[in-house]
Amino acid sequence: MSKRTFVLLSSLMAWLISGAVLGQSFDQAELDMFRTLRRQPNQLARYQYLNKVMPHLAPPDQVMAGQFLAFSLDELGLYNQAVLAFPLTSVPPEGMVVPDRDEWKSADAVDVITKLAADRRIVLINEAHHNAHTRTLTLALLPRLRKLGFTYFAAEALGENDPGLMQRGYPLKTSGTEYLEEPLYGDIVREAIRLGFILVPYDSSEIDPQARDAAQAATLFQKVFAKDPKARLFVHAGYAHIDKASGRLDSTTPMAAQLKKLTGFDPLSIDQTQFLESGEGDFDDYHLLIQRFPTQSAEVLINRATEKPWSALPKLYDLNVILPIALDVKTFGDSARRPFSSYASDSARLAMDSLIAINNLQRPRWLTLGSQRYPFPV
Repeated sequence: MSKRTFVLLSSLMAWLISGAVLGQSFDQAELDMFRTLRRQPNQLARYQYLNKVMPHLAPPDQVMAGQFLAFSLDELGLYNQAVLAFPLTSVPPEGMVVPDRDEWKSADAVDVITKLAADRRIVLINEAHHNAHTRTLTLALLPRLRKLGFTYFAAEALGENDPGLMQRGYPLKTSGTEYLEEPLYGDIVREAIRLGFILVPYDSSEIDPQARDAAQAATLFQKVFAKDPKARLFVHAGYAHIDKASGRLDSTTPMAAQLKKLTGFDPLSIDQTQFLESGEGDFDDYHLLIQRFPTQSAEVLINRATEKPWSALPKLYDLNVILPIALDVKTFGDSARRPFSSYASDSARLAMDSLIAINNLQRPRWLTLGSQRYPFPV
């Protein structure tokens, strides 16, 4: 994925909700598509519009539309289809050596992060907005961090237009961006309220990446640490906003780096997006890691000699989380068991199969949330 795409991914949905004025990073076809999307009454209508318009767009615009199609699929509960509709792959860090079992061992991500967070004032974890699998770890960490004394929870999707949210206990359409319509994100907000966290909306409608990250950091500082110098803050953000140095957002100084400067506290930054499942095959670093360190739950890698966690980009974040494999061709209810590649390269077939075969779809295993939930056919 190009750095331009990575930067735009972190801003587009904020614009769709806020109606902010777009800058010059977009061509006219993209602008027309964004404006039409904003006029759609619900996520299903957006899905149908994108599925209709995508074949008629130029290739670069199809990439952008594919991102929004993936958002819609994710929020409609078609999780694996969302991943295949927009296979997110990051550029491997230069000179990175994939860990091996002689030097590294796997460990439960929740346990390791809880231990590392014990003496931190700020913990940040990121997500890929179209991949709800990256929200399960935040849900699992909420009770652990609350027991450690964390009292503030900030989420990028929360907005400023719902003053009754904490008293009511659950989000509505007015509570923030459309990410909240995805059930796992809604669960995160409900659980944070139930546990007694103070919710902190902090995102900005700025489209310029530098201005947006600066505004995010300033808002977190003013709402939390300026009012409560002893506060402990847990932040759920998107992509590279959790980085403590520039790099993945071009020259933009990420939100976490600016928050570190404002507060003087070194945050614990946790990345889930550098190594993500995006399709079939064992040709990428994610599948190589999974082959060497098989897992059924979120894991991190610990150095056998130093006991320190592995980070592919240690100057940017403190550790990488590796999520278990979720994709399965049964996702599509297709008796022919066509290969992933045929779906990923055929967005119309992907969309058609997703909805026509809805009663035969196999739900991702991670949706059980560690056997807390069970699938029931309807």
